[in-house]
This record gives sequence, structure tokens and C-alpha cells, in this order.
Amino acid sequence: MLILNILLILSYWNFTMSIREKPLSPETQGWLRAHRWLIARRLTQVGVLALFLLGPVAGIRIIEGNLSASMTLDVLPLTDPFLLLQSMLSGSLPVMSGVIGALIVLVFYALVGGRVFCSWVCPINPVTDAAAWLRRRFDLRGNSALSRNLRYWLLGLALLFPPLTGVLVWEYINPVSMLHRGLIFGVGGAWTIILALFLFDLFIAKHGWCGRLCPMGVFYGLIGSGAIVRVRAAARERCNDCMDCFAICPEPQVIKPALKGAGEGVGPVILDRNCTNCGRCIEVCPEGVFRFATRLHNVS
Repeated sequence: MLILNILLILSYWNFTMSIREKPLSPETQGWLRAHRWLIARRLTQVGVLALFLLGPVAGIRIIEGNLSASMTLDVLPLTDPFLLLQSMLSGSLPVMSGVIGALIVLVFYALVGGRVFCSWVCPINPVTDAAAWLRRRFDLRGNSALSRNLRYWLLGLALLFPPLTGVLVWEYINPVSMLHRGLIFGVGGAWTIILALFLFDLFIAKHGWCGRLCPMGVFYGLIGSGAIVRVRAAARERCNDCMDCFAICPEPQVIKPALKGAGEGVGPVILDRNCTNCGRCIEVCPEGVFRFATRLHNVS
């Protein structure tokens, strides 16, 4: 997991180099540059999985465990703080390494953005991205009226069940943990859950799982509410209302305030905690409106 952090930091290093660049449209920047953040995300996700697989497959013990809890090089513990919180609410006393691991994760995602986990690390992300791509490719219009606030209620339930039952109920059905453990130790029945999520996102609700249901994403979003790394509508005066950014964004409601200056004194930085910092709005904008920056650049 230490290497995971390094991968994320290296991926984000590119944003500091691009802050001063003049934005380029996808038509003029070439395919690789136009998909650089998507490629970086996929490399990070594959890299994280590969590091976990080195132990079971090749006997190289760099990282042992899974996304819930792991140990890197027998030195650095990392723990999912959402899991630790559930465990504590169930009445279990955490070990010191678990507490230290959770604190490291909390600090990291508090700085770079909690929902960076969703778009850069979570193994479910490629599944839901594939469903979103197919919806766009075949112009599938059907969409559920599920509220985006439903995920907050599910977060509440996930934290309510442990003290009531003494059991980490959410972890029995958490698709993120199930898929990651399955990919490392053998998927088995997890494929059923993953296929159900894919079909749900494809035919029932656009960005349904990540944008409307996942309590884990909400939790990490709350962690990163004050994160430094943000997307900035640096050239929002260029916007021609093509709506490409809204079409591709998994959380399109976060764009308007920064892009349109909705509200007096609203700056161009996307400050909404639900922004996943995936960078797709940067890549698809034909006018080069967006770029990575920091929340300190929130001046028109």
C-alpha cells in the first residue's frame, strides 16, 4: 500500500506540471494526451492489484492482505478507516497497527481527496466505467429516479448495524471488498454481485452504484471534504455549453457551480466533496476549460 501511495503521488505530479500549461482541446492534443488521466487511473488500478497478487501468484511478499487491511514490506500497516469504524462500533477493540494504518489512510485521502479512492483505486470503478461507456456508445437513455442522497442513508445503516447486532453487516455484502478479495484469492460467487452492479449501471441507473448507492464512496468523500487537490474550471469563460463534461462525469452535479459561477462569489474550483478527481472532464472538454489545480486557486 505504500507503493500505492507512491503511484498516486506520481500520477498527481503531472497535475502540478499542467497548472501553467495552456489548455488544449482533445482535437489538438492527440489521443494519448486526451486520455492521459484515464490511462493513469487504469495503470494505478492494475498496479495496485498486481502488487497484491505478487504474493499469492509469485511468492513475492511486498503487500500482504487486501484493501480492507494490509501490511507493506512487513513495516507499513494500512487499514480501511471505514472498516475500522464499523469494527469499533461493533464493540471490538482495534489493535494499534490497525489504528496507525487507518490514520495514515485518513491523512492521505484528506489531502488528495477522499473520492480519489473511488476513481483511482477501487476495483469496481472499471466495471461501472464500462457500463457508462456502453450507455454512451449505444445511447441508452433509461435512468432510475434514485436520489443521490440514498447513499447517505445507506452509510447510516452501515454504521448503525454494528452496534445493534455486533456484526459488520456491510462487509458481508460490500462489492468492493468482495471483488478485490475475489481477484486475489479466487472470485467465486463474487461474479454474481459484480455482474448485477454492471447491469444495474447499464440499464437501470446511470452511474447508479457509485453515484447513488455506495456508502463507502460517501465515507471517503466526507474524509476528503477539505482536500487540497481539485479540478479547476480555469478557462470557464470559454465554455460553449456542449455538455460533454456533464455527460461523462460520474457526479455531474458538482460541475455547475464552478463552471457557471452559480452563486455570488463562487470561484472556478470544484469544491464539492463528491468530485472523484478522475480527470475525465479535463480530457473531453473541446475548449480546454478544466485542469487540475488546488483549492488555493479558487480565484477567477
